[in-house]
Amino acid sequence: MTRRASPRMTGSRLILTVLAVLLAGAGGWWGTSYAEDTSTTRGGDTSTGVVAPPAGTVTYSDQTAVEVLATLAVKGKSPRTGYDRDGGFGTAWLDVDGNGCDTRNDILARDLLNITLEGTCTVLTGTVQEPYTGSSLDFVRGQDTSSLLQIDHVVALSNAWQTGAQQISAEQRVRLANDPLNLLAVDGPSNSQKGDGDAATWLPKAKEYRCAYIARQVSVKAAYSLWVTPAEQAAMAGILATCPEQPALLSTLAVAQ
Repeated sequence: MTRRASPRMTGSRLILTVLAVLLAGAGGWWGTSYAEDTSTTRGGDTSTGVVAPPAGTVTYSDQTAVEVLATLAVKGKSPRTGYDRDGGFGTAWLDVDGNGCDTRNDILARDLLNITLEGTCTVLTGTVQEPYTGSSLDFVRGQDTSSLLQIDHVVALSNAWQTGAQQISAEQRVRLANDPLNLLAVDGPSNSQKGDGDAATWLPKAKEYRCAYIARQVSVKAAYSLWVTPAEQAAMAGILATCPEQPALLSTLAVAQ
């Protein structure tokens, strides 16, 4: 069930315990239902059991997404020349937080409910209230089923490459590719349809999620010193005009340039 966006938060209310994420303070709010109060974390051999997703926190900025959008540079895309997913952003998927699990399984464990694991990392099954369509989806790991639920880069890496990522460090690009703030478990066909599109060319089918989606894109671009194109900026501003108090989010995985 989709919830309304939280109002802007300041002071001691900045850090709210919400959905399961892997890094304390890493982005994870996306307006859909989660087991927010669980204190169960991954650990031990749970290959035959059902476990709750790990507990975590999300850090809201004291700025709205509208305010953060206003800080982003606006200019045209750089050429895609030289873009290489592995060479530019690191091999998919790494273990950047050092918890022993790769990023894909980290995000599945964060976003899915009622997951079953093989060992301590590999997510075998689970369910998710998928944000891009608003539908409930079941995940079953397998050659013919895993692709039905994919991990989307909210700011596509190709888009990032053309809007400033060429100019940040290799370390920052690896962090961008693995940052929970920039990753969501989503409907496979929707992710394929999106491709490397930005807000001017693609938005989630579920209109009630668009404010949270744009806020996350804006937050990622701000965290990694990326810019927006004029058309992208206009599309983002148009969505956020309908939810001016939508909060921005912070990433603790990004490092200062």
